[in-house]
Amino acid sequence: MDFDDQMRRYFGSPDLDSVSPAMLASGKERLEVDFGLEKDRGRRFAMWALMHLLGNAPALDIAFKEPADQNAARDFMDMFAGLNGE
Repeated sequence: MDFDDQMRRYFGSPDLDSVSPAMLASGKERLEVDFGLEKDRGRRFAMWALMHLLGNAPALDIAFKEPADQNAARDFMDMFAGLNGE
């Protein structure tokens, strides 16, 4: 699942600066619903990563049943925090 494709699907644009607050809220809600319904592990991870970037990702123990997926998500969080100087 390509990042730009996710952005277009949920927010109508690959550029969040061009998205209205209402479109952002609506896109986050649709993303959460699709995440809850998705069965493919890779697609779920991509959706969770986008939700993490947007600040609305569920906790790891809720989002992922597999420990390997939880560990991958932790690694992603650490990498993202490092990019932001945290």
